[in-house]
Amino acid sequence: MKFMFASDIHGSKKECEKLFTLFQEEKADRLILLGDYLYHGPRNGIPENYDPQAVVEMLNRHKTQLFCVRGNCDSEVDQMLLQVPMMADYLILPLENNHIAFVTHGHLYNTTTPPPLTSGDLLIHGHTHIPIIEHQEHYTYLNPGSVTFPKSESGSSYMIYESGKFIIKTFDRQEITSYNIP
Repeated sequence: MKFMFASDIHGSKKECEKLFTLFQEEKADRLILLGDYLYHGPRNGIPENYDPQAVVEMLNRHKTQLFCVRGNCDSEVDQMLLQVPMMADYLILPLENNHIAFVTHGHLYNTTTPPPLTSGDLLIHGHTHIPIIEHQEHYTYLNPGSVTFPKSESGSSYMIYESGKFIIKTFDRQEITSYNIP
């Protein structure tokens, strides 16, 4: 199964449209969204083409292909509009070789306050808007970056997982970095 990971849409219709175009081009089976869907948040400006209602329509149209977790900018009011569950703080994704990926937004569980993980497990979160793969003492941390408001020179990015390999890519589909599960 092929998974695509993305985070931090923040209500941008334009960037959400690009994301779903990439989802189709990548031919992924599921899109795992790491929170901050509709609201831009008090720390950010208003994104280009800010249209939360259009983002709701796109997410609802693809609801059977989505797994979602709650971000720090998401609320119960957002859940009332979305037809896909998105209020869970995390999800657990079983991987090869008896490892798991703890998938979350990053504002509650992160490298400073990690969940209990064993050697070889993964922590996957967004929130920082910076794409990265980093080895920690007992686990590996992966962040697909951000759909909207990227905070790296690479710009907007996402991550693909297939056959034991994670690849972080720019919206131009250029590889930023990758990781193979041991």
